[in-house]
Amino acid sequence: MTKITNLTCEYRTNPIGIDIVNPRLSWQMQTERQGARQTAYRILVASTIEQLTEDKADYLDSDKIESDQSVQVAYEGQALTSRQRVYWKVQVWDETGTMNESDVAWFEMGLLESDDWQSQWIGANLSGGVQSMIPVPYFRKDFALEGDITSARLYITALGVFECSINGQAASNDVFAPGWTDYNKRVQYLTYDVTSLLKSGDNTIGAVLGDGWAAGYVAWAGRQNYVDRPQLMAQLEVTFGDGTRKTIASDGSWMYQYGPITHSDFQMGEAYDARKERQTTDTSDWMPVQIFSHTNIDLTAQIGPTVQQIQELSSVIDPIDRGGMSRSRWVFDLGQNMVGRVRFKGIAPAGTTVTFRFAEILDADDTLYTTNLRSARATDYYTFKGEGEETWESKFTFHGFRYVEIEGYHGDVSKDTITGIVLHSAMKQTGTFECSDPLLNQLQSNILWGQKGNFLELPTDCPQRDERLGWTGDIQVFAETATFNMDIAGFMTRWALNVRDAQNPDGSVPAVVPYAGNVPTDGGPAWADATIICPWTVYKSYGDKRILEENYESMNRFMDFIVENSPGYIRCAPDYEGWHGFGDWLSVNANTPRDFIGTAFLAYDASLMVKIASVLDKPDDVAHYQQLFEDTKAAFANHYLVGSEVSPVAVQASELRRELDAADKLTQGNLAKVDYGDISSTVFNTDLFTPTQTAYVLALYFDLLPDDLRSAAIDELVADIEGRGTHLSTGFVGSPYLNYVLSQNGRLDTAYDLLNQKTWPSWLYAVTQGATTIWERWDGWTEDKGFQTPEMNSFNHYAYGAIGAWMYSTIAGINIDPLQPGYKHFSLSPQPGGGLAYAHATLETAYGEIVSDWKYDGNTFTYNVVVPPNTTATVTLPVTGKGQLNGKAVQGQSHLLDAGQYEFVVEI
Repeated sequence: MTKITNLTCEYRTNPIGIDIVNPRLSWQMQTERQGARQTAYRILVASTIEQLTEDKADYLDSDKIESDQSVQVAYEGQALTSRQRVYWKVQVWDETGTMNESDVAWFEMGLLESDDWQSQWIGANLSGGVQSMIPVPYFRKDFALEGDITSARLYITALGVFECSINGQAASNDVFAPGWTDYNKRVQYLTYDVTSLLKSGDNTIGAVLGDGWAAGYVAWAGRQNYVDRPQLMAQLEVTFGDGTRKTIASDGSWMYQYGPITHSDFQMGEAYDARKERQTTDTSDWMPVQIFSHTNIDLTAQIGPTVQQIQELSSVIDPIDRGGMSRSRWVFDLGQNMVGRVRFKGIAPAGTTVTFRFAEILDADDTLYTTNLRSARATDYYTFKGEGEETWESKFTFHGFRYVEIEGYHGDVSKDTITGIVLHSAMKQTGTFECSDPLLNQLQSNILWGQKGNFLELPTDCPQRDERLGWTGDIQVFAETATFNMDIAGFMTRWALNVRDAQNPDGSVPAVVPYAGNVPTDGGPAWADATIICPWTVYKSYGDKRILEENYESMNRFMDFIVENSPGYIRCAPDYEGWHGFGDWLSVNANTPRDFIGTAFLAYDASLMVKIASVLDKPDDVAHYQQLFEDTKAAFANHYLVGSEVSPVAVQASELRRELDAADKLTQGNLAKVDYGDISSTVFNTDLFTPTQTAYVLALYFDLLPDDLRSAAIDELVADIEGRGTHLSTGFVGSPYLNYVLSQNGRLDTAYDLLNQKTWPSWLYAVTQGATTIWERWDGWTEDKGFQTPEMNSFNHYAYGAIGAWMYSTIAGINIDPLQPGYKHFSLSPQPGGGLAYAHATLETAYGEIVSDWKYDGNTFTYNVVVPPNTTATVTLPVTGKGQLNGKAVQGQSHLLDAGQYEFVVEI
């Protein structure tokens, strides 16, 4: 039996309030029939469900289209207008000629025209200062409704973050809405169906407004980076049975008052005085709101997932008494470095204030280690009202933590006193990975939890200290891994829009997005290049051509910028007056020249632009960027490879590198410098620089070496690794590609040796130290040195988690075919090694779930795979011998499979 299911519109199920006028529709075939595939489809779109029941459609009837496309089919029917509810279904013909029909799905348009908005921006009277916080304002509007209410929509946004209620009931489960954009240019609005919350007669709409990113502390820049106080804009539209509509819009008739949240900030924490909760509906002391104008800000419908409460964690051990005789202090261990808030339950007299502090790790004396938070106070306060058991959780702050300390509470404590509330953008987990090595399984868990903690609204570097920024370099290296773990398509679509908003007039892209000041406006090599690399990664993983179309002009402008500032195709040359980049950030005693990294990424960008222009059918651009790649590759060879002339400019570059390296103290590890004596290389000109692992990796992965040097480069790379005792030295730039370069060039053994290395610097070192997320530094804590510099030492940073993509694609063998992206066709080519006895991975794609499951049992290799309906896969077995496929004899290592479940058994 075949079912047509999982209907989505713009990556969402039955989305409400979208503003994409030609949204893309997708569906899945669900069947266990081998060879199942779609041969044709018919989309019907109508204004009513009843029409679809009769196979009629007044908006679109595509008729039967001979095609196997079931993902990202753009709506091309009647023009859509504001507020329009649209119903749709799809009929699918399979390879047997049978037609199968889906259930009905729908999507609803938001407010598409500026004239649709009748509301005004409103706020309270207090603004605070750059370093002084304000109480959280509460807003309300009382109104009456008469008649039969058939539907109601709330369109709402804020400069800040909001929670909204109608008649005391929450309008949604969203957290920190409307999210973080460049508020000088754009703010998102959300749409909620609140029909069930309204009643005939008197009603009240209320909102609570936190500082959030718009008015609160951002990084180390203080408060008020966008506006001086949080502001709200809301529009409630109620439709009655007779077709009339009443609008309740934010305006001067709304009122505000301050309440129990005496301050709230993402970095500093939140204070709540329950004695100030209002127990009466008396509004005599409420004040009229102030009106603000922001005509320069575009209102955009919510794109991608909102932040929500995802799961709860309880203390894994009984709370530890740290108070001694003098005061009450307890430490709770949630067992997992997480991001979110806590729920607290307790009984105490009125006026008792409990202090909550948060930390990722404990110090040597088992107290909270908070020095690495820098100026972020990360402290919450709760004051009891004294009315029995009280339950509280913060509203407008989040913390990165595993340990929670409560002080000042004298009641009974237990594991249930504190509950961890995990918050992140609500993305479905799509991938799983497991193998016979428990340490690698914990590494995968750490990677996943690092993604959860740093995919809160945007891809941040860290969730705990006074930073929490959307560093472009971090997401550039991690994006591929992220696509395995979760469905990030909508999340990254929104971030790509933020990148376009952040791009400077000259085409450069800042180091952080949204731009937050006090960081380079040009991110530099491997950071700003996320402009190209991230959309391409999304395209490959989800078959999303539109993300390339929407960002293509931005990519071209960026390429023009870096070419213009790269005379002779050498990017970040010594005489360049702009930012030279961050280098191979946090490498270990191996400083790769910034101009080397810049030039390598210029070539890589050009090679990706060749592919992107080809996808978008731009032959002139294909030729242009192919020539740019060849020219840059030639310049790279002439400048860095053996035989290149040591010119005065090159000597100047070498001197500049030494100066930059000396100034870059934060990037230096505390591992003793490896002394190789006189460095020799048959690949790189050692008169210019000392070759590093990252230099070899970039040159090989980006195809910058002539064929006759590739073998020597691999040998020298391996020699460097072995000379360091089988340790890597790569930082953020080189690490994502290191194991790929090794495994793709005949040194799978060395790749596994690095993966299995347990002493630092290595991926497993932190795991052996009890880490539950990825550390920022290879040596965040070492047995001989203790903690690294508190200036920069996060214990929840996902960048080094980029190894996860290699684990999925090499150990489990799941690989994309870029010519048929989104796993329309893919390869299953596991490469066992490192002593592993089995590996099992799954990946939920737009077509269904892929399974790759292999194991050794003596001399028998068994490989079970699942190919989703409407896809094909090329399986390459890693062993040879007498084989069977689903119980029948089979020969060869390579097999092209249609959809279905398969078992290979090979006697080695």
